[in-house]
Amino acid sequence: MEDSLSPVALLIDQLKNEDTQVRLNSIRRISTIAKSIGPERTRKELIHFLTESTDDEDEVLLALSEELGGFIDLVGGAEHASSILPPLESLAAIVEETTVREKAVESLNKVAEAIPNESFKDTFVQLVKRLSSGDWFTSRTSACGLYAVAYRKSSEDTRKELRSSFLQLCKDETPMVRRSAASSFGNVVRQFTKEQVREEVLPIFNQLASDDQDSVRLLSIDACCAVSSLFKNEENVQIIIPVISNCVSDKSWRVRYTVADKICELAQCLGPELTKSNLVSFFIKLLKDNEPEVRTAAALRVQGFGSLSSTDVIIKQILPAIKPLITDQSQHVRAALASNIMGLSTILQREKTVEHLVEIFMALLKDDYPDVRLNIISKLDVINSVVGIELLSQSLLPAIVDLAEDRQWRVRLAIIEFIPLLGSQLGVQFFDEKLSNLCLTWLGDSVCAIREAATLNVRKLAEVFGSEWAKNNVIPKVLSLYTHPNYLYRMTTLLSISQLAPVVGSEVVLSVMLPLVCKMVEDSVPNIRFNAAKTLKSLIPLLDASVVQSQVKPVLNKLYEDQDRDVKHFASLALQQI
Repeated sequence: MEDSLSPVALLIDQLKNEDTQVRLNSIRRISTIAKSIGPERTRKELIHFLTESTDDEDEVLLALSEELGGFIDLVGGAEHASSILPPLESLAAIVEETTVREKAVESLNKVAEAIPNESFKDTFVQLVKRLSSGDWFTSRTSACGLYAVAYRKSSEDTRKELRSSFLQLCKDETPMVRRSAASSFGNVVRQFTKEQVREEVLPIFNQLASDDQDSVRLLSIDACCAVSSLFKNEENVQIIIPVISNCVSDKSWRVRYTVADKICELAQCLGPELTKSNLVSFFIKLLKDNEPEVRTAAALRVQGFGSLSSTDVIIKQILPAIKPLITDQSQHVRAALASNIMGLSTILQREKTVEHLVEIFMALLKDDYPDVRLNIISKLDVINSVVGIELLSQSLLPAIVDLAEDRQWRVRLAIIEFIPLLGSQLGVQFFDEKLSNLCLTWLGDSVCAIREAATLNVRKLAEVFGSEWAKNNVIPKVLSLYTHPNYLYRMTTLLSISQLAPVVGSEVVLSVMLPLVCKMVEDSVPNIRFNAAKTLKSLIPLLDASVVQSQVKPVLNKLYEDQDRDVKHFASLALQQI
């Protein structure tokens, strides 16, 4: 009997420990304790104890809220699921920390799904009512997140009470409660009938949309989709469009920002007719907003909103509003536009892209801010699939050269990734004239990540232009680095050989690369020697067995006798492959 009591006794002892980490670890183990003592004692003892243990640090309570959500099987399955409600109710009602209450609400919803219908009203619905009428705003705030599942699993009589109670919370005197109700509004209202929404919900919906707190008003935008789905276009013109219109002109930039952020979802909910007649003008207004944050959000939705509009609307209405953003004072607005506008080319297709978009791309390629140019270049595959990049080549080149020499190494790294695409499109002659030296310069970059990316880059270029090109243009540069006084640059030679060997052919490997690697095993730096061993291992599958035995194996045997254990280890791995 004493042994069977020990898990709960140990938990009680650990939860009284002064060290927060000890208490947190013990909470993380309550599932194991529940398994060891069985469902009945879990319900009668462990759950009771946990209900009394809700006065602790927030991180401990957060862990408890999460763990309880997975307790259904541990208390004996669905028929006993309601026994988990008391500690979760306590956590949802009185804890001030929002993340703890939100996790408790999440777990309560999981448990609610498992509670049998016959006991649902007497357990979960009563819990929702208690929380909804709680004195503390924390209790009422948590209640808002429970109505969707409570309403769905209840009878019609109970639903009427729940509907009334939820709508009352939407009018609560505390802004935090109204905010929580507005956040859950869409999920709850989707379950109401059209008549219920018309008679009971619309007045409340309009109140939320005109609330004196901007944090409540911006949440009404999400609710627009839920409400609009119940009505026809002509009704939505009277119900939804005025709400969106007010939000687009709202005095708070956060509300306008939310409309810009959700404009594509609104267009999908309202359909093409209302999008064309109303949302297009709203979108254009957001693109011209006074606040750069709002313009940025709108610029990021250009492609998405364009895909929901006609070609005619894009050309005649949206593009004229976009063009001023090319010279916008905010670099973030220009960068957002550059990351998104290329996608319009797939909608407009070749002829209209050439006519209307290419000039915008070229203007952005000349921007002073590197992220703007980089965002255009990073989407080159999109424009290439529609019109090819020949049209942009003259503007691309200065931008690429500038970015390739940017002070920020991450910018240089990003541009490297797009060089093979450029090479395949521009052709070997143009590439050799304009970009070849640039690629080889990266092999000697001061940043290791750039040098590594450059080695992968030359391999991809060799695949595009062929082994002869690599032999004449790349390998001489690679060979020249092996005598560099800094061992990190000598490492680049080995990395390049590993990358290039599979694509340049066995003749080049045998005549040029293998002798060089064998020479580099004599390097004074252990890092070079063990990387030489790794490179030899990568060359073995590409060489004739007789060459491996006569030239590679003796070198690896020598490395295996090296005093450095890393060199010895990698030599051993290479020898195992022979």
